[in-house]
Amino acid sequence: MIKQLLSLALVLTTSFLSGTELVVLGIAQDAGYPQAGCYKPHCMPGWEDKNKRLGATSIAVINPEAKSTLVFEATPDMPDQLYQLEQAAPGYSLDGVFLTHAHIGHYTGLMYFGHEAMGAKNVPVFAMPRMSSYLQTNGPWSQLVNYKNINLKLLKADQAVMVKGVEITPVIVPHRDEYSETVGYYIKGPERTALFIPDINKWQLWKRDLATEVAKVDYALIDATFYADGEIPGRAMEDIPHPFVVESMALFKDASVKEKAKVHFIHFNHTNPLLSPSSDASEFVLSKGFKIARPGMRLPL
Repeated sequence: MIKQLLSLALVLTTSFLSGTELVVLGIAQDAGYPQAGCYKPHCMPGWEDKNKRLGATSIAVINPEAKSTLVFEATPDMPDQLYQLEQAAPGYSLDGVFLTHAHIGHYTGLMYFGHEAMGAKNVPVFAMPRMSSYLQTNGPWSQLVNYKNINLKLLKADQAVMVKGVEITPVIVPHRDEYSETVGYYIKGPERTALFIPDINKWQLWKRDLATEVAKVDYALIDATFYADGEIPGRAMEDIPHPFVVESMALFKDASVKEKAKVHFIHFNHTNPLLSPSSDASEFVLSKGFKIARPGMRLPL
């Protein structure tokens, strides 16, 4: 893991010099890879080789002109991901943490800003109304608010906020909303735009058409939790609401090469063969013109 991070840090440090960029900090589903309690053959490489471990899905935006960073998702791997940012942009301010929803891989990293860890001061945390209320009324998250480790910034669906030259617009998406609503984000930099939807139910349940939304942006980093039906033996996958990668690809079967290349799959469950760059599934997805998010990937904004 240390070797992987140092290698990644070297790549990042030499790349954020010409303009605003989006960087991929993590690509796995909430629990990371390998997943706790999984000792099956597909997880064992990660236990046996720390360099093959992967953090939960997170992206960041670095703006050299403003000496600013923004993080999307507060994952359990926040310490490593903040280190990656520090190596890429030493001394830059953290001007916003944007949360999508209240599932463990997407907000629990806030704990590292707390009294027992960083003891941070007023880190801006952008959240939707239910997410914000959840953090304010449930411990230990409420302590972060009370101690002013974080400063909650209320978002409204489809209303843009501007932070250090980057425009961010939350959009409601269907998902399991036990404690909060779920959003994706449109991220608009000086020159390009990105769509980030790491978690969603089947695309047909969204009030928007995916292909239409992808046509509006330069990059789309979208939910790829599971590759295909049958991925989890002994479990009826029709009960799992995430869109399979093969289903998402089918929505673009008549799309141009340019449109397919915008799609970057992210948020992989520990069972997903796309976790491995050398898998047959990875080669197939790439051969069809789509992209697969990898740690350290940089996209100019």
